[in-house]
Amino acid sequence: MPRELTPEGALIHPDCTLTDCETGAYTEVGRGSILNNVVLGDYSYCARGCDIANATIGKFVNIAANVRIGPTDHPMDRASLHHFLYRSDLYWHDAAPHDAFFAARAARRVTIGHDVWIGHGAIIRPEVTIGHGAIVGAGAVVTRDVAPYTIVVGVPAEKLRRRFPKQTARRLMDLAWWDWDHDRLHMALHDFRHLEIEEFLAKYEDVLLH
Repeated sequence: MPRELTPEGALIHPDCTLTDCETGAYTEVGRGSILNNVVLGDYSYCARGCDIANATIGKFVNIAANVRIGPTDHPMDRASLHHFLYRSDLYWHDAAPHDAFFAARAARRVTIGHDVWIGHGAIIRPEVTIGHGAIVGAGAVVTRDVAPYTIVVGVPAEKLRRRFPKQTARRLMDLAWWDWDHDRLHMALHDFRHLEIEEFLAKYEDVLLH
């Protein structure tokens, strides 16, 4: 049966913390997750225990439990790594936080395309772009961009293989089914479930042409 949504269009489980976030329709944030400065596109979800910061996440993105996206860095080029340098107000009553440091952190956004799958416990570094339809294997540490419809695994993450040939991937991106409205997705549900990728593309490309 259809689930009940909050007025904001998201299902937020208990013990979550969301700060400066935008959540689209049919989104879900799993129990105990922490999101800061995040845009979560329609139908995307994260499972329990995720920590996501400074990220723009597309539609239909599947994020497994305990994923870390946009982990913050310490100032490696200074005399100390410690956060007394920028969370200074925690240590001295007359010291202010280092606002420029926090602004620079927030600007280093992760960008995740549509229909991406991020496996359990993966880590995606700041300023990385994950292309549409890509898969990040469980436990992978992604330190550089991932091309659309590519599977990456390992530490650091490396390309395992393409999900589909380049031309098939291009056709899927041109079709952009993730922009279909809710009713149209429902009408196509049987085909999403049962048609092989080439059959699906041929059918819906033909619909677009006519």
